[in-house]
Amino acid sequence: MRTMRKINRRKDAAWALEVFDKAPYVTVSMTRPDGSPYGLPLSLARKDDRTFYFHCARKGEKLDCLAANPVVSLSAVSRCTPKYEEDKQNFTEYYHSAIAVGRAEAVTDPSEKTEALRLICARFLPRYMDRFDAAIARSLDITAVIRITLTEPPVGKCKP
Repeated sequence: MRTMRKINRRKDAAWALEVFDKAPYVTVSMTRPDGSPYGLPLSLARKDDRTFYFHCARKGEKLDCLAANPVVSLSAVSRCTPKYEEDKQNFTEYYHSAIAVGRAEAVTDPSEKTEALRLICARFLPRYMDRFDAAIARSLDITAVIRITLTEPPVGKCKP
């Protein structure tokens, strides 16, 4: 019988970044000003090996949390398959998951905001990119963009 250590193989940072790229949402966990936890699934887009972006309204609980404490944790699952292994008479789950820690800050430069929103739109709605410039002209000033810079390499795990 295989041990859990062999099944839950630790994967390198590049593999973990692929998990983030494939996950439909990434759970971003932060801390409220009163110290209580706050986590929610967000639509993140990745710029490079250390930089993620998300957008939100210019006011709200996310921004209050990040103003109080900019340290965040990211977690994602890109594959999750419950399985009954007949030969072992065992219930299990196959998965690909990743976690990372980073620091979040508001993006104020209009060109970086536009670049971040372009990445987000290209990831989630690529077939509508011909409408991107018009949408940016209408909404750039009323949209907050948050940059998350990883402070340590991401880590991934899987069970094949």
